Amino acid sequence: MTQQHPITPPPELVRHWSRFQGDTDPEALWFRIANEAAQWGADQQLKLDAEQIEKAYQAGADQELEACYEWLRAKYWICPDFTDELRAARRPKPPSLKEQALALVEQHEDGWRPSPKDWDTIRRALEALPDSIVVFPSQC
Repeated sequence: MTQQHPITPPPELVRHWSRFQGDTDPEALWFRIANEAAQWGADQQLKLDAEQIEKAYQAGADQELEACYEWLRAKYWICPDFTDELRAARRPKPPSLKEQALALVEQHEDGWRPSPKDWDTIRRALEALPDSIVVFPSQC
């Protein structure tokens, strides 16, 4: 069994490229397919490279931030709680799906009309809820 190259166009894309588009010469058709495939492969590699570069930048920034924490602790004997707060401020966690949906609902209450993307966020948050939630009426 031959190994497939990591950047191999999906069969649907190859079929799309091979559709007859006025190329009467088979050599011209193969040349066009080869050009399309080469461009597609280069684009895929650029995406992979950009992701790797972004990860490398993030790792470097995280290392620098950790070095700053250690320096603060050593130089000023700052308690870990302070540096934990600094870490949380400099590397905030993205809002959860629930938090995103609640923010959209609050915006809607202020008269804003959700977009299809916003409805999708709200739908995904609702779908993530378990089916067996029991709600008790609040006691007055």
